[in-house]
Amino acid sequence: MKQPNLKYSCLIAVLYFGMNANAQTTPRDTVVKEQKIEEVVMIGYGTAKKRDLTGSIAKVNGGEVADKPASNPLNSLQGKVAGLSIVNSGQPGSQADVRIRGTVTINGVNPIYIVDGAFANNIDFVNPADIESMEVLKDPSSLAIFGSRAANGAIIITTKRGKSGRTSISLNSSIGVKSFDNRPDLTDASGFKTLYNEDLANQGLAPYNFAPFTANTNWINEIAKKGGIINQNNITISNGNDKNRMSFSFGYQTEDGSIKNEKYDRMTYKFNDDLKISSSVRAGFGLTGSYANLPQNRSFGSALNATPVVSPINMTPGDYYGLFNSLPQQLGAAQIGNPLAVVEGMKNTQINKDVQFNPNAYLEFDFFKHFTFRSNYFVNYRNGFGRGYTPVFNIYIPETNTVAPYSGNLLTGVSQFENRDMSFQQNQLLTYKNKFGNHDLTLMAGFETINRQIRGMSGSARGSLNNPFGQIPNDSRFWYLNSDFIDTASKTVTTSGYNEKQVSYFTRMLYSYANKYMLNASFRRDGSAYLSPGNRFDNFWSVGAAWEVTKEDFMKNLTAINYLKFKGSYGDLGNQYVAGGRYYGYPTYIEGGTGVFNGNIYPAYIPEFAVNKDLKWEHLKSYEFGLESMFLNRRLSLDANYYNKKTHGILDSDGNSYTYYLNTGSMEAKGFEFSLGWKDSVSENFTYYINGNLTTTKTKVLSTYSEGYQKFSGPSIFTAGLPAGAFYGYVVDGVYQTKADILLSPSSTIGNPAPGDLKYKDIDGDGQITPADRTMIGNPTPDFTYGFSVGAEYKGIYLNADFYGVYGNEVFRNWGNGNSFAPSNYREERLDRWTGPGTSNWEPRSYSGNAYNRENSTYMIEDGSFFRIRNVQVGYNFNKNLISPLKLEGLKLYVNIQNLKTWDHVNGFTPEFGGSATQFGVNNSGYPNPRIVSFGLSANF
Repeated sequence: MKQPNLKYSCLIAVLYFGMNANAQTTPRDTVVKEQKIEEVVMIGYGTAKKRDLTGSIAKVNGGEVADKPASNPLNSLQGKVAGLSIVNSGQPGSQADVRIRGTVTINGVNPIYIVDGAFANNIDFVNPADIESMEVLKDPSSLAIFGSRAANGAIIITTKRGKSGRTSISLNSSIGVKSFDNRPDLTDASGFKTLYNEDLANQGLAPYNFAPFTANTNWINEIAKKGGIINQNNITISNGNDKNRMSFSFGYQTEDGSIKNEKYDRMTYKFNDDLKISSSVRAGFGLTGSYANLPQNRSFGSALNATPVVSPINMTPGDYYGLFNSLPQQLGAAQIGNPLAVVEGMKNTQINKDVQFNPNAYLEFDFFKHFTFRSNYFVNYRNGFGRGYTPVFNIYIPETNTVAPYSGNLLTGVSQFENRDMSFQQNQLLTYKNKFGNHDLTLMAGFETINRQIRGMSGSARGSLNNPFGQIPNDSRFWYLNSDFIDTASKTVTTSGYNEKQVSYFTRMLYSYANKYMLNASFRRDGSAYLSPGNRFDNFWSVGAAWEVTKEDFMKNLTAINYLKFKGSYGDLGNQYVAGGRYYGYPTYIEGGTGVFNGNIYPAYIPEFAVNKDLKWEHLKSYEFGLESMFLNRRLSLDANYYNKKTHGILDSDGNSYTYYLNTGSMEAKGFEFSLGWKDSVSENFTYYINGNLTTTKTKVLSTYSEGYQKFSGPSIFTAGLPAGAFYGYVVDGVYQTKADILLSPSSTIGNPAPGDLKYKDIDGDGQITPADRTMIGNPTPDFTYGFSVGAEYKGIYLNADFYGVYGNEVFRNWGNGNSFAPSNYREERLDRWTGPGTSNWEPRSYSGNAYNRENSTYMIEDGSFFRIRNVQVGYNFNKNLISPLKLEGLKLYVNIQNLKTWDHVNGFTPEFGGSATQFGVNNSGYPNPRIVSFGLSANF
């Protein structure tokens, strides 16, 4: 049951605390707060003082992610920024689901990333210790300069560069241990036997003879990695003077997964050199990259479904001692393998590697006093490649005391793949900057091209029993498609490839008058090879204004208000991508029938889809207005925004096929953002802070392909009037208790229910249960998300903690709902099933023979609200007088605990689930977000 007043009470409590805080400030604290207002932030193709901007840009300093146990710095942003949603997966090397201000298109959710000026689809090649700052751009005023790439927001990552001064060396190292306590609640052997035999009885079948099976196996424990280690190390060397600044860093990380034999390790490197050729000419070169050995990822799915009555390994003395046991032949053996046999019997049979190499260079010079020209060049190269092996080994069948090949596999096999992704990006930027009287003006104009090439190859082959060399050995030297061991007749190879080309022209104006009236405007014209020739180019723009009220004379006597700025912006952004196709003006040809010529049959080819000459870009029209403020000698800060985003002309296909592409439908996302902070120095030795943020989000599909149009994606629906990714199904109105209950209820056209089956609600009131009674049964987008941080420092000893939560969303449980194809284990809740009138009005009887109870319904819906202690760190910064004899400039020791505790209502490893734009929040059993206790040090020489 939701608590609708919770979000308001939380917000009021935070505001009350902040507005009633009453501590004293110091001159030092005033300087710090003044610097915060004047801080420089990264914007598209340049920098600006945050004070001069009209948009919403949240800055996260690199130090906030550098010492956290995560390979991808995005993972550490959860709960840090209002409007930014991060859904993490605990699987090593995985990508986070990142959304900024909701879901606004069906064609992707993640923002665009800009790393040191270069566009990137992800930032898993960036070492968190190398990051100087991360800026999250959310509003049209700050995003329009990126045009068609910025509909889902943008995150700018700036890495550290060399600074003038002495040579410095920094070393960061940490080691952590993983564990997890949140796990699905499953029945043990006793509970399984009870429910399964009851299921058989309800089908009119005899009980199963469990006599040969006396084990009570927890399969999760059998395959879970206990005490997994994560180790991170990074060294940075930098040097610089007035003419040249250089920085080099190298990082190495290893990480165990939560399942046995999952291992991830990665090396990262970064080099940059900035050269001042003269007082007006500057140049630089940089290089970032990574080399990763990716894990052989496994899933807990089979561990949730495998029956618990059989032991993992045969311990009966004899010829078959030590072999993996098969599951009982009548209890899922054909569909569900022994989970431990997969993890151990097929360990180290996949070699996956990922290489990234990203050089960049620039030349910059000043001329005519107020002009600067900068020429940038970027290359992004990524190569993912791997080889795999399918072994052959026997498993023991207890019922017959025989052995059989695992999964019936008689032949070994190999596979290979390689995917290359290379892009060349260049931009030429001309900037004019001048201050005259009360006027401060910055103009920028630019030209940019991006050429991206993607190539892929994959192939597989099997061994042969007739090969004179025998089966393919379990030795990676022979895992190639040209190996002498393979059967060439079984070899299959597929290739793929496509190009993306984009050209853009853009300009921006930043203007302020007397430092109190600000006007920002951007314009970009993008052209893409994706769209039809007549519509390749389109325009995107924004305009924003702000008023710093505290600069006015009438505010001078209001000393409690130190800074107050009202702001607003409106813009038009775009999107060129669509699921299911590329090059919408040039369809490929596919087989579409046959023709007979001279008595021979030939395949007939037709276009893959019909060309729509009017196909255009998606357009996202959005606006926001809000305020930024500081009070009480700049100790209290409050930012608040309202945002509204509407996507028009969504790129989609006709109906549920891909035979015609068109602009159809619209979506909306809107809500409020609040950020509140308090920072104070009680004395020279003691400082503390409290920061909090809260975001509300509502999404809605405004229109679709046609009236009544519905597109399904699993349990989710895309249709007008419902939120993005809404779950769709029947509303459960209890459980039928008796035959009389069934007769007195609306009749059903979707099945033949019996006492003990779910009772569905007659939504349309026609006296029948039909497909028309399906309705929205859940919304995966939370009503609001929130996060807050607290911290304090006393004489070098510090403590900080981060907290994160979501409220008001639903999760669709996609496992443990019954399976008619093979017996599987049960959720523990099933022990509370209906066994007779009055025994249960929610859990149906144990009966897999009727699909009636497996219709998508509120029975599968779980409350997705949760609260998490995201991170706690305690450490000590040594006094310089103590470490100077060791030739150290600084030394920090710390203990960090990530994911200390999560309170939730979801039956699974985690309550958070990402996904696509049209289906997310689906509980497929998940993968643990483990608790990580790590110990680390940071030393500067």
